Amino acid sequence: MPAACAAPLSVGIIAHMKATLIIDFKDVTPEGDIIQMRVWQVPQPVPPSEHGFKYRLFYGRETHRIVGFDNERGKGDHCHVDGVEHRYRFVGVEQLIEDFIAAVEERRKQ
Repeated sequence: MPAACAAPLSVGIIAHMKATLIIDFKDVTPEGDIIQMRVWQVPQPVPPSEHGFKYRLFYGRETHRIVGFDNERGKGDHCHVDGVEHRYRFVGVEQLIEDFIAAVEERRKQ
């Protein structure tokens, strides 16, 4: 489990709102793994998150998520590693990306 992730978290609800896409990155590794990072600036926090960002960072194959970081209404900030969901402490977009890349690198070593 990545150091940035804490205790397991329960299921929530997805909601839609007006947002500005500020990061949109996608790459496919030579092995066929997908690395995608999308971050939006939102006019209001996505409860229970208290910051003005919505994000979805994905590492996996097709529809199989190996590592993911996201926040959604009802769940807040959290990450997924090998099918297990954990709480995530969001401190900023730069740190989010660093934590995601570290988790992907850690998982790729296994």
